[in-house]
Amino acid sequence: MSKFSEYIGSQFGNPRGIVGKCCCIIMNVINKAMYRRVVLLVNLTKESNLLDIGYGNGYLLELIYKRYQPNLFGIDISQDMKLSAEKRNARALKDGKLNLILGDCCALPYDENFFDAVTSINTIYFWKDTMEGLKQIHRCLKPDGTFYNVVYAKEWLKKLSYTKKGYKFFEQEDFIEQGKQAGFSKVTIENIVKGKSFVVVYKK
Repeated sequence: MSKFSEYIGSQFGNPRGIVGKCCCIIMNVINKAMYRRVVLLVNLTKESNLLDIGYGNGYLLELIYKRYQPNLFGIDISQDMKLSAEKRNARALKDGKLNLILGDCCALPYDENFFDAVTSINTIYFWKDTMEGLKQIHRCLKPDGTFYNVVYAKEWLKKLSYTKKGYKFFEQEDFIEQGKQAGFSKVTIENIVKGKSFVVVYKK
C-alpha cells in the first residue's frame, strides 16, 4: 500500500484541510444512492430529533432538513468538517435547529431516549469500539427509535486501494449479531446496490 493511498484512506476516516474537503465532495457524489435511501427511510416530523454520526460536510443533514425540518444533531471528529457543515446548513442553524459537536460516537454526550432516529453513512469502519458505539446509540434512541447504518459491502471495500489500513471489515451477519448484543430488538438489512452497498436497520 502506497503512502498516498494510506493518506487518502485516513482522510475518509477523518477529513481535514483542503484534501479532506475534496474527499467529502467526492463522497457526496459516490454515495448519492446511500443519501437518497436514508432520506426516504427516516420519516421524520418537525418535532423529531435526529443524530447523524460522522456528519462530514453536512450534505446528508441538508437533504434531511429540506424534506422534514427536524431538530438536527451531529457528532464528528473533524473541526474542519464542523465548520463546513454549519456553513452548508446555515438555514437550519438560523432556525435554531442545528446542533453539531466534536466528539466520538463511543461516548455520546446525550440523554437516554432522546433521538427518534440515528444515521451513519460509512463511519462504522473507523469506530474505536464497535460494540460500545452501538450500545451508546441504543441508549440514546427513544423506544421504537431506529438506527440506520449505511455501509459498503466488505467484498467491495476490499477491492479499493485506500482501505488496506485503518478500516474494519464486517460481514452482514456481523452487523446483525452485534446489533442484537447491543440490545436492539430487531436488525434487518436492505440492499441499496446489490453486492455493493446496503443499510442495516436497527430497531430499539
